[in-house]
Amino acid sequence: MSFYEQLQKLDWDDIRLSIYAKTATDVERALTKSRLDLDDFQALISPAAEPYLEQMAQRSVQLTRQRFGNTIQFYVPLYLSNMCSNICTYCGFSMHNKIRRTTLDMRQLNSEAQAIKKMGFDHLLLVAGESERKVGMPYFRQVFSELKSQFSHLSLEVQPLEQADYEELKELGLDSVLVYQETYHPRTYAEHHIKGKKSDFKYRIETPDRLGKAGIHKMGLGALIGLDEWRTDCFHVAAHLDYLQKRYWKTKYSISFPRLRPCEGAFQPKSIMNDRQLVQLICAYRLFNPDVELSLSTRESEHFRDNVIPLGITSISAGSKTQPGGYSDDTEKALEQFEIDDDRSPSEMAELVKTMGLEVVWKDWDRSLTALK
Repeated sequence: MSFYEQLQKLDWDDIRLSIYAKTATDVERALTKSRLDLDDFQALISPAAEPYLEQMAQRSVQLTRQRFGNTIQFYVPLYLSNMCSNICTYCGFSMHNKIRRTTLDMRQLNSEAQAIKKMGFDHLLLVAGESERKVGMPYFRQVFSELKSQFSHLSLEVQPLEQADYEELKELGLDSVLVYQETYHPRTYAEHHIKGKKSDFKYRIETPDRLGKAGIHKMGLGALIGLDEWRTDCFHVAAHLDYLQKRYWKTKYSISFPRLRPCEGAFQPKSIMNDRQLVQLICAYRLFNPDVELSLSTRESEHFRDNVIPLGITSISAGSKTQPGGYSDDTEKALEQFEIDDDRSPSEMAELVKTMGLEVVWKDWDRSLTALK
């Protein structure tokens, strides 16, 4: 049974009511357990858990250091293109927005790569709008051919692909894929994905299954926090993770926490998550799954990241530019996907992380280690 089929058996409103019905007793029971189930996770993200945030944070720190040591992985996004054939209400790259469109050619790509290497990064996240005609497999083949010898770890955040495509890209150097469902509520999903291939809810939600079958080393999950009621959406992320780990147990997993940020189009979130609630969610995921990687991007403020990184985060971006060509040519601000909130340089972030007693990991892993297995 695929996760899409499992999802048909999950009633959104019943889950939402179950989360909000959790009591202090449910939370305390969850906090005493060494292995949590999805019902425990509901308790930890419920309003009833808010008074227990300090206890959750202390345990989150303990589990994170126990599993990941005193390390924080650094990565940086490289935006390949802002071309997009979808209309999505919340995204600056959406086809209906009147922005200048561009796709990096190989000369520009290498200029970006050189600028990124000078900052110290060896873990690269390749990002693009969803335009199969301009930014599809022929383009990705060129990109991986150029970059696989320059970076030890290549991640991809683009349109969902077929299993055979992922298998080919894996051979070309692909290590991990991030694919956010945006929202797990089918009706809300349809409201915000108006035109284009991304409007196919089923195809998108089955992407992690295709990744697992293709043997991709790591996959990233997440909901776009704000499209619908955040607690219910984030429960579905946990349920999706639980399903995937049981089925594709050789794969590593990560979760991100993208809260909606200002972008072209002035979209207003349906559900507002405050900083304290995001801390609660991060700790809840860590208690639910000590092995999952938790990532925090420059969408969040300096103050928030400084305080939250030690609590359970295992990877962060730094010095991010969200427009094609942003590292080698900082004049293209009009091409941004969204506004970042923490614009400190990678070196500044590295020094900060060191003051926290943590070690910066610039290189995630080495492919030569896989050959030894």
